[in-house]
Amino acid sequence: MTILKSKTEDIDAIFKLYDQATAYQKTVTKKSWKGFERALIENEIEENRHFIIKEDDKVACTFVLTFDDAVIWKEANLEPSVYIHRIATNPDFRGRNYVKKIVDWTVNYAQENNKLYVRLDTHSGNERINAYYESCGFTYKGISEIEWTSDLPEHYKEGSFSLFEIKI
Repeated sequence: MTILKSKTEDIDAIFKLYDQATAYQKTVTKKSWKGFERALIENEIEENRHFIIKEDDKVACTFVLTFDDAVIWKEANLEPSVYIHRIATNPDFRGRNYVKKIVDWTVNYAQENNKLYVRLDTHSGNERINAYYESCGFTYKGISEIEWTSDLPEHYKEGSFSLFEIKI
């Protein structure tokens, strides 16, 4: 397993993972991703915040980091944090604990960058994923209700998100 910064040539593989993850989300919950703009992913790659995990030259997983998430985390966003977004795993590689590996890697990344927390969010109401994130070391911090704006991905229109964090 190798974690690498995503490159422009990885975009098609990344979107395939997003499509597969969205299809899977629809089988386990009523809320799912609604698609993402290519320009968003290109920007994240340009800013060195988009990552892939490779296994034997195959893209096994993808995720994004950011240092700012005021829309969801509101005033807590003022605390120095790393936010994990859009984890998507290739179905051929499910069950290999990539989320836990991403969390461990991100905790180290946060320590190296003087951050106090590693955080993530997910659509509220999915107790299965909530329990999974807690098993990965996160503490549940409640629900955030947001106001959707046109600069956010479509799935944010659904408005409420469960919050999780790890204190470094």
